[in-house]
Amino acid sequence: MTAEIVVVPHTHWDREWYEPFQRFRLRLVALLDEVLDTMEREPGYHFTLDGQLACVDDYLEVRPENRDRVAALVESGRLAVGPWQILLDEFLCSGENIVRNLELGMSRADKLGGAMAVGYLPDMFGHTAQMPQILRRAGLLHACVYRGVPSSVVTDAFAWVAPDGTALRTQYLPAGGYGNGAHLFEDPARLPERAAEFIQRMREWHGPEGALLAMYGTDHSAPVRGLPGMVADIGARMDTLTGYIGAYSGSVEGLPRVSGELRSHARANILPGVISVRAHVKQAMGRAERMVERYAEPLATLWGGDWPGRFLDMAWWRLVDASGHDSVTGCGVDDTAQQVAARIAEAEQLGQAVRDMVTARLSAAVPSDGVLVVNPTPATRRGVVLLDVAGRDPLVDPTGAPVPAQTLEYAPTLLLDAEMDPATALTFIHGTELYGQHITGWSVEDGTLTFTVARESAVAFNVAQVRGALDGVTRVRIVAEARRTVAALVETPPLGHTSVRPAPYGSSASHDSSTVHDSSTVHDSSAVHGSPASDSSPASHGASAASGGSSAVSVPVAGVRAEERALDNGLLRVEVAADGTLTLTGADGTVITGAGRIVDGGDVGDTYNYAPPADDRIVSDPESVELTPVYSGPLLAAFDVRRTYRWPAAGQGIEGTPEIPAAARTETTEEIVVDTRVELRAGEPYVRLHVSFDNRCSDHRVRLHVPLPAQAAASYAEGQFAVVTRGLTSEAGCGEVPLPTFPASGWVAAGGVAALLEHVTEYELADDGAELALTLLRSVGYLSRNLHAMRPEPAGPQLPTPAAQSRGLRTVSLALMPYSGSWEAVPPAAETFRHDLLAVPGTGDPSLTLPPAASGLSVTGDGVVMTSLRVRDGWHELRVVALSESSANAVISGSFTQARHADLRGRPGDPLPVSSGTVRLALRPWEIATIQLAN
Repeated sequence: MTAEIVVVPHTHWDREWYEPFQRFRLRLVALLDEVLDTMEREPGYHFTLDGQLACVDDYLEVRPENRDRVAALVESGRLAVGPWQILLDEFLCSGENIVRNLELGMSRADKLGGAMAVGYLPDMFGHTAQMPQILRRAGLLHACVYRGVPSSVVTDAFAWVAPDGTALRTQYLPAGGYGNGAHLFEDPARLPERAAEFIQRMREWHGPEGALLAMYGTDHSAPVRGLPGMVADIGARMDTLTGYIGAYSGSVEGLPRVSGELRSHARANILPGVISVRAHVKQAMGRAERMVERYAEPLATLWGGDWPGRFLDMAWWRLVDASGHDSVTGCGVDDTAQQVAARIAEAEQLGQAVRDMVTARLSAAVPSDGVLVVNPTPATRRGVVLLDVAGRDPLVDPTGAPVPAQTLEYAPTLLLDAEMDPATALTFIHGTELYGQHITGWSVEDGTLTFTVARESAVAFNVAQVRGALDGVTRVRIVAEARRTVAALVETPPLGHTSVRPAPYGSSASHDSSTVHDSSTVHDSSAVHGSPASDSSPASHGASAASGGSSAVSVPVAGVRAEERALDNGLLRVEVAADGTLTLTGADGTVITGAGRIVDGGDVGDTYNYAPPADDRIVSDPESVELTPVYSGPLLAAFDVRRTYRWPAAGQGIEGTPEIPAAARTETTEEIVVDTRVELRAGEPYVRLHVSFDNRCSDHRVRLHVPLPAQAAASYAEGQFAVVTRGLTSEAGCGEVPLPTFPASGWVAAGGVAALLEHVTEYELADDGAELALTLLRSVGYLSRNLHAMRPEPAGPQLPTPAAQSRGLRTVSLALMPYSGSWEAVPPAAETFRHDLLAVPGTGDPSLTLPPAASGLSVTGDGVVMTSLRVRDGWHELRVVALSESSANAVISGSFTQARHADLRGRPGDPLPVSSGTVRLALRPWEIATIQLAN
């Protein structure tokens, strides 16, 4: 042969996909049994195990006796494992999830002999902008990719440049991707001919000199016996991917440069419909990641006792496992999706358990009539938090200062009033517990046995005394203490906590009669706003109604008020139009008209790609609209908007039968009621929307449209450690229709309006940049369709996925914010929207005073965002990123005396100067920095 071919035998192992995990694992065990036997029998055999340690873990759980065999092959350099724990979908998990995935895979691979020194990303549906920086900061000098590469790349290697300027040598897998050599050895009699064809095809990419990479393997493929001999017959050599790429130094000199994310359709399908299919799984992933990243770990780091590392490790393991590119994507069968959802739920529950363990420790110092308020963000924060408190007295903070509050609703006080045998009622009692509360007293009068109950009770209770007083009793009543839900405006220290409690009227702390009631004042209100007295007023349940506080507290925030069809807090005015859409007017005069229009259209695609029917029916106008006032301020005001639509019930002609040759939507319709809670809070420059509907239709897509104040040529969307700028189109090339639908993690902004998001959401700048469209739901019935209007070939087997129709109650929460100028005003708002203040009931002795407010760790700086805080090897490890197009100065303050840099694997670097518990850190634009802190 005139040129050397390097053959890299491998398997691409989809851990779960068109079969659930355990069914695929049975096949994996058989495959790896064969790999080990073959490699031990044929010393020249090399094998690359798909870049993910999950294959090894899943195998060794069944074959633990083979660990030493695996380790021996890894140590010899013949079996390449890692560096990832799982081959992820980069856009459907957080940046921190990506880091933990790599960290976990590399640390576990080290125990077997070392990880493959290549950021192998063979089948992800596109790649995030910051991946080169992530890989480099983990110590990797090479990446290897297939999908998403733009047409400007005409060589087999290029310099992939992250937003911070990190350039990584990246091996492209052209002409067949990770299976470009899969057919090389199919016919031993034609080896020379096949080799010559391969050389000719690859030289077009590689150039006249150098070894050519032949990836010999495909999905779930096993090794071929006798392969070393066939490789020798064509003058090639066998190696791992590490061996091939390791021949290059990692230098990017002279290579073509590609900056940012890789989402081009030019070279391969990127299957963008996975962003929005099975939306509830994406919602669950967002909730679970926030719970672990921003509540459980930071709170345990700063306020916990012993570090609950094992619990948090289990949570991260499940989050990483769920991030697989056939897992969180939702493009597997229903059994797979169900298992992924359960895994994510477990991660969230583990995070909740750790969070609650820490807050229980803190709440023990708060009297039982008080409430602990915890701030999960690293800056001082004054915000509205919902509290459950007893009685009707105003609230005070630890200094005794009044806390502005608005009563939203009262809990029922009369829990039972019925004719019954009192002996039966006594069976309801368990210790002091009755109806979920605790007995505070009892009495018998006029043949009625009355129990009084409260959330907590220190009263001794003897059921025998009650039994002795039951003569003539025919009626039983259970009366609870008066409790109310209030919106309170509370100031909390960074990553710290404070507390509030009711104080009796007339006390020096509860009333400030000298306060002037003006437009800059938030007034206390105890009245129930817009809530029917028959449902929630204490008076309707035998308890006296709260008299309504007249106290007013001057605070540096305007109150919010509700008018007939408008809400206004001085920062934003929201008006509800007759069709149920919103007009938003910002403080700077920015106006958005028609926001929140719901548009339903057909979708006869599959879990990978959206496809409208040839004969579509778009429904955007409701048949009726109802507006109901809910709360009128001054801290929280809200309307409920109910819109009723007639949506086509399903798609038809999806298979293109002779009877119905073109896909369409049925004439049969379903009545669909879309409820939207429109909520405005004091001090927030955005309106919160909570959209819910019962999806009784199939084969459709539901989007929320927001007309832009100014036509936009580009959008700005938060991704993984970056803000990505995207235009109105996507690059075409391989046959897949390049729909300009994109993922946004925490927010997306364009043309003067930002949508703040709770989970990864698909969006599009529609109507030539005049509108922002957010996908709320995609309902489809197939994993993949053999005939697809938007994609020339199947993306997988054509299997039914009835659960992917996502029928039933669907809810989505988001916020809309007008802005002017740069998108840089958006991240701080997104930070508070996504991370609500946490309220926890006090559990301490009621005689305690409120503990003083306490600060945890402060992180400030224009564009500086905290993404992680945890304990590692006795140090507090903090990760921040500069979400800024210019340099940023991070100021980190807390109770520490030592600081040092670290890489993404936690390996310590150079020390940092500390002055009075403060570190000042200069960051490049878009730089990810990891800092370790200690006393």
